[in-house]
Amino acid sequence: MKDGTVGTLNGTEVDDQAARSVVETRTAAGANATGTNATGTIGEQEKASLRRQPKAVWATALAAAFAFMGIGLVDPILPAIAANLDASPSQVSLLFTSYFTVNAFAMLLTGFVSTRIGGKRTLLVGLAVIVVFATLAGTSDHVNALVGFRAGWGLGNALFVATALAVIVGVASGGASTAIILYEAAIGVGMALGPLLGALLGGWQWRAPFFGTATLMAAAFIALLALLPTMPAPARRTRLRDPLLALGHRGLRTVAGSAIFYNYGFFTILAFTPFVLGMDAYGIGAVFVGWGVMVAIFSVIVAPRLQSRLGTVRTLAAVLVLLALVMVGYAAAAGRSVGVVVALTIFSGALLGVNNTLYTELAMSVSDAPRPVASAGYNFMRWLGGAVAPFAATKIGEVFGAPVTYLVTAVLVLVGTAIVLGGRRYLSAHAPAPLS
Repeated sequence: MKDGTVGTLNGTEVDDQAARSVVETRTAAGANATGTNATGTIGEQEKASLRRQPKAVWATALAAAFAFMGIGLVDPILPAIAANLDASPSQVSLLFTSYFTVNAFAMLLTGFVSTRIGGKRTLLVGLAVIVVFATLAGTSDHVNALVGFRAGWGLGNALFVATALAVIVGVASGGASTAIILYEAAIGVGMALGPLLGALLGGWQWRAPFFGTATLMAAAFIALLALLPTMPAPARRTRLRDPLLALGHRGLRTVAGSAIFYNYGFFTILAFTPFVLGMDAYGIGAVFVGWGVMVAIFSVIVAPRLQSRLGTVRTLAAVLVLLALVMVGYAAAAGRSVGVVVALTIFSGALLGVNNTLYTELAMSVSDAPRPVASAGYNFMRWLGGAVAPFAATKIGEVFGAPVTYLVTAVLVLVGTAIVLGGRRYLSAHAPAPLS
């Protein structure tokens, strides 16, 4: 990687030294798994370092967990929102579509903003925006207003998430690898606990998860304001057009193009399956807590080991094929066996966890563009898949039935597989080195 540039991890920006530390940490993990290294992923020194982190690191990591909770928060309450606001599933699905549409386009702005006002201010602006729009969402009496407020929430989330890892690396002690471990743990906690919070509060009142999120993010705002030191803006400023120009690179365009279809599959599961389950908020929340735990475990622990054995591109393509088969299983089980739908949902978390990591690592390494620029271009494209899927999937389900929704999604996931395989020569040349 180029000196002084910034990379991405799970869609966020991080300097090159941090990116190299990811590889070193995961190499240690893979070596340990194959018996070639006596140390674990986190050695004794790293464990001690984790305990000695400044309060600012813990505050930022906790805020990151809260931010990622917001993605799955609405899952358990989607049917309740539909019932209380007299809305159809496709109308309610716009809660995801508006959120990720704004999130996608805001990714083109995050580098522009953070390189001008600095990391701390960007984080605080993002948190403040989330607090405002999460509160307004809780006051909504019409689905259209709720959809609009979720769009504003998406803007705040983009500003915060795109900056959080770089900030943690900047203030952490014990090396960048320790900071990244904390951040990935925060992501896992957020993905797993979002549905749980949505279920616990939403089972009482569907508005409560929105007010709960606003409260948590307000507490995070106060903590960061008090504990996080001021961080100067970097010397190099990102232009608005730079992320789009970066997509001219064939390798980055291949990764991002495939990620659009992969994320379509991801958010078909997240936004459409709650309606197929036919459970109350507690039941849906329990299913997606299991899903989130699988995402976290397979993203942090399993993905590096598969990568070390099969290589990045081969693993990515194989998991996409398995995801397409899961969609076929959904099509067969929808309306017939809730138990099978539950099992497929939890299992899909494992597949999504693996590919989340691999897509991010490829996007981080495949392009010669400055890393924050490549990150913004990649995230802009991949979140478009997350924006289209919720509404398209539920609308197809309303018109043609749930099995057709899943079969269409299976085909689109295979399109993503074909893009990866068609561009593999551009990816293999830049893929992260397999762990040994």
